[in-house]
Amino acid sequence: MKTIPLCRKSKGGVSEADEEGLDVFGEGRDESMSGAAAEPQANSSFFIPHSSFTYYLGLGTNLGDKRQNLQRAVELIGERIGEVVSLSSFYVTAPWGFSSENSFLNAAVCVRTGLPPLEVLQVTQRLEQELGRTHKSVDGVYSDRLIDIDLLLCFDADGTLVRIQTPQLVIPHPLMQEREFVMNPLREIAPEVVRQLPFSE
Repeated sequence: MKTIPLCRKSKGGVSEADEEGLDVFGEGRDESMSGAAAEPQANSSFFIPHSSFTYYLGLGTNLGDKRQNLQRAVELIGERIGEVVSLSSFYVTAPWGFSSENSFLNAAVCVRTGLPPLEVLQVTQRLEQELGRTHKSVDGVYSDRLIDIDLLLCFDADGTLVRIQTPQLVIPHPLMQEREFVMNPLREIAPEVVRQLPFSE
């Protein structure tokens, strides 16, 4: 894939959108890293150290103080992973894959760091636990959650899309393009990236 421009610099740091009046996009959320186990791609950046990666992460919550949950997740991402370059507005979405009275609040964040993909995955999983998440969805069974942090995309320092397929991690996220609750926040902070992704029309 050719080199493409990455995330826009945030003007005001961590942005916050009032939940009232926000549009509802899509059918809600999902967070699975699905797929059968596969070996790492030989030409991926899975094991190769780089001076800089750019990551796009998807965030979601539908329990407790949802705005505070997202804000705290972004703060910890900045502390534990790297520089938070941009953050989308917060989007209200309906639950996906299960019934719940609790709507979700979703966002996308762009982060620059020297950490390789598997290490970022491990950090996000620890952050989920620290923020109160007790279990991940298994076999397509979904439930309410305090926080969900998904790795959507990763780019090398030169802007080349990183592709990884392992039992632990698949990026680009295999189902992201099917979910407006993921794509709308991502389009807000990285429209050029979205337009040039392999699955874009």
